[in-house]
Order: sequence, then structure tokens, then C-alpha cells
Amino acid sequence: MSSKRHSAINASNGCDDGVVRMNDNTFRRLSQANPSIGQQVNEIELATAMEKSLTIRQAVRLYKRAICFSLIMSLAVVMEGYDLATTGTFMGYDAFRNSFGTELDPDGNPRISAAWQAAVLNGTQAGSIIGLWINGYLSEWIGYRKTMLLALFASAAFNFIHFFAQSIGMVTAGSVLMGLPWGIYQTLTVTYASDITPAVLRPYLTTYINLCWVSGQLVSSGVLRGCDTINNDWGWRIPFSLQWVWVPFICVGALMAPESPWWLVRKGRFNDARNSVRRLTTPSADIPFNLDGALALINHTNELEKAMNEGVGYRNCFRPIERRRTLIACVVWLTQALCGAALMGYSVQIFREAGLSGEDGLNMAIGQYALGFIGTLISWFLMSHIGRRALYFWGLCLLSCFLLVIGGLGVISQDNVGAAWALGSVLLVYTLVYNCTVGPVCYALVSEIPSTRAKVKTVVLARNVYNLGGIINNIIVPRMLSPTDWNWAGKSGFFFAGLTAILAAFMFFMLPECKGRTYAELDILFENKVPARKFHKTNVDQHAGHTTIADTQTRASSSDTVTGDSEKPRDVRKEVV
Repeated sequence: MSSKRHSAINASNGCDDGVVRMNDNTFRRLSQANPSIGQQVNEIELATAMEKSLTIRQAVRLYKRAICFSLIMSLAVVMEGYDLATTGTFMGYDAFRNSFGTELDPDGNPRISAAWQAAVLNGTQAGSIIGLWINGYLSEWIGYRKTMLLALFASAAFNFIHFFAQSIGMVTAGSVLMGLPWGIYQTLTVTYASDITPAVLRPYLTTYINLCWVSGQLVSSGVLRGCDTINNDWGWRIPFSLQWVWVPFICVGALMAPESPWWLVRKGRFNDARNSVRRLTTPSADIPFNLDGALALINHTNELEKAMNEGVGYRNCFRPIERRRTLIACVVWLTQALCGAALMGYSVQIFREAGLSGEDGLNMAIGQYALGFIGTLISWFLMSHIGRRALYFWGLCLLSCFLLVIGGLGVISQDNVGAAWALGSVLLVYTLVYNCTVGPVCYALVSEIPSTRAKVKTVVLARNVYNLGGIINNIIVPRMLSPTDWNWAGKSGFFFAGLTAILAAFMFFMLPECKGRTYAELDILFENKVPARKFHKTNVDQHAGHTTIADTQTRASSSDTVTGDSEKPRDVRKEVV
């Protein structure tokens, strides 16, 4: 490398002007991997500017096909939300207790022991952990579409075990096997939605996954309410059988959907990536879009991360640059398990232990999930105005306060019907706040925090950490609520209030704001170790030094070119920032 070119790289690499850029080694590796990248700078910068200038209305018109495919693929999470809500509610469901009860309550009625409750629910979590690891390898090997189709086939097959269960042991075995496709759905839908949509639509389609989760819970509560009067085996078999309804519709969508262009670029299948982007978009004369520019931007981000030594294996999630991103993603998703959300899954049992009738408890659960649906819709408005970081942090602060109130009401509610109804009402408000903040925003964050090359593996790790938290919940929460174990009931709110406060402190110091950033900009911000609280106000030049290469190749005799002062590239860079 010539001395002139070396000095130009150093000059453009600093951040004395308040702009962060890629470091010297990354820049050199990037230019060596793609010597012609300097000639693509204008195309990449214009593609970046076009993506960042898109309004929501323009993006919806341009990416309406991508939106449809993402919506259909994400429906798989409805199946998971439905199954988990159904299984959790069955623990306090008369028809299920009569068929699979392992002990008698103080009134002489059959019920599921806390140990078997933990076994059934943890069986699902254990299966999900295995499914997540499988997805980390399988989706990177054969692609997102084929992995989704295999998971759909597995969920349809394994559901027969639940439907024909003869003992609580069979229910547990079915839960373990059903957890395998659930683990795939949990992460595949997030990565696919974030891969096929632009930055302005990404938060909506990733948080839509939370809407699917809540929708599954809402459908479950409605079905169980309708089957509540069926006192034989069909009272629990009908809810299980409805799992098959979703499979054919999602299969058709998965067969029609294009593969992720990011995955195709990582595999070197550039023509297929071009066809994928073409199928995902509907260009029109009044919307700025360039197919070649969009592909160049994807390839540039991929090459940039390769230059940062970012691979696609699990080991790469713990390399120096990626380690911070992995930690943040893991804690963000773990927060969903430790902020008291587990109490929503046991709401019917909490209401019953607090003194409400079984019918009133089911009615309250339906209202709870309906509020969760509304809350997710509200989060779309809040994210566009407040951002991810603030919404997540302040949401945790509010949830901690509500959990303290729930704990206080739990102290007096067991012998006070009014206090029991008040506890139920506060839990409903908690559900609304959770689904306005932590519930949906988590999906947007875990899809944006990782690098694109390590995204699948990072999201898998994060979700597995969440599942480990879920296993802990499934062990301790039944004991918290059981009258013959710890008998905490509503007082469990005190425990989760303390955990939520700790998590809020972590988010304040560690969680960055990703709103409006491209993946390449986030790569450079993390590479430069920008503090989380400064992410939103730090300027990024993701093309620093690229213009120097292009000008050196085309006009090496010009001193202005060597120092990067040529007129046209400088104007383009200013336009992007």
C-alpha cells in the first residue's frame, strides 16, 4: 500500500470531527476483499439515503409483498402462543384436572401437582431450547423457507401425542416434542421479518410477532371459555385439535415466500438474491428505489462484517466486537421472563387462589389478552415517537411499580373479595403496559442489536437464555401459587418487582437506541465502542475511506483525490448523514 493511500486512510479514520468510522484494520481488510468497492460508493450511499428517506407510507407501497410474506410467516407464533397459553391454563382447568389430576385439593377435587405442572411446562421449554439450537444450524444451512416448512410438518405430527394423551406423562412427552418447532418459530420469524423489510418498517413487523403471540393467547382463552362446560375428555381435546387449523395456511405462505436476500448473499447466490429483492418489492415512479443499489448495500454490509472478523458460527457471538451485542440481546430477551410476565400465564390460577370463581377467572383472562392485543398496537405509535431504548426502560420502571401494588393486594386479597377484584384489575393494567413496552419492543431490539452475519445465532442464544428463565419460572411460580407449597399468590409481585428494578438499571446503562440506523451503521457504532446512551446522537460515516480508493484508482495524480476532497463524493456523504 502506498504512503499516500496509507495516510489517507488514517486521516479518514479518526472521530475528532464527532463522526465515527470503521477502524484502520477493518478498512484495509474491506478494501482488500473487494478492490472495486470504491467504485460502488455512490451507489451504496444513495441506496442508504433512499432507505433512510422512505416514509412509512412509501415503504408500505414499495414493500407490500414483503409485508404480506412476513405477516404470513409470523402466524406460526400464533400457534406457539396458543399452545403455551392453553397448556398453562389447563393446570387450573376442570376437564383437564379430572383427566390428569395427580392429587386432591383441600376440597377433594383433583388437581395437577406443582411437580407435574413444572414437568409439563418445562418440557416445552426444554424442547424449545433444542429446537432453537437446531434452527441456528438448519436455517443457515438450508435457508429460512425450508426450515419453516420442516417445523410446520413437525408441529402437525407431534400434536397427535397431545390429542391422544392417556396420562400426564404423555402430555409431558408431547410438550417436549412440540417445543422443537416452537423453538424454530421463536427465532426464524424474527430474523426473516428483519431481513426482508427496510429500517422504517422493521420495528412494526418484528413487534407484530408479539401481536401474534398475544393473538394466540386470546384465541386460547376464548376457546377454553367456550369449552368450559364440557366436562369430559373433549373439553381438553378440542383445544388441542385446533392447532392443526393453522398449519395449511402457513405452509402455503412459506411455499410462496422468497428466501431472505441476506441469506442468499451470504451464500454467494447473488442472482437469486436479486430475484428475491425483485419479488419482495413493487417499485413505482414516485418512490426512490434502485434494485442494484439495494443489493450493493446488502453485500457491502456483509463484506463489512466479514472485515470485522464476523463469522456465522456460535463462537463468533463471543468475539470481542460481537460479545457486547450478544450480552445485550440475551438480557433484553431474558427481561421478558423475569419482569413478572409469568404471572400473566398463570392469571386464571392467581384469580382462583385470590378468591374469584373459575368462570370469573376465565373472563378476566380473556380481558387480559384483549388488552395485550391493544397494547401491542399502541406500541407501534410509541416506538415511532419515543424510540426503543426509552420505551423499554420506562416500561420496566412502570411494571416494577405495578408489581409492588400486586404484591400489596396479595397480602389482603385471600379473605377479601374486593381486594381480589382489585388485584385482578391491576394485573390487567400490568398486561396493557407490558404489551405497550417490553413485550413487543423486545422483538425489535433483538433483531437489530446483532450483526447480520451472526444474527441467527445471536437470536438463538438470546431466546435460549429467555427459555432458561422460563424454566426457572415454571419451577418456582407454581410453588408460589400453590396453597400447599409457598402459597404466595399475589404476594409474588414483590419478588418480581425487585428483579424488574435490577433489569431497568441494566437497560439504562447498556441498551442502545437503534431507531433509524442501518445495519452497517450499527456495526460501526459497536466497533467503536460508543456508549449506549450516546448511540442516538452519534453521527456515523459508514463509507469512510471508500471514496479515497475510488479516486486513487481513477485519478491518482490529483492531490485532492488522495486526501478525499473531491467535490462529488463529499456532497453525497453529507446528504446521507
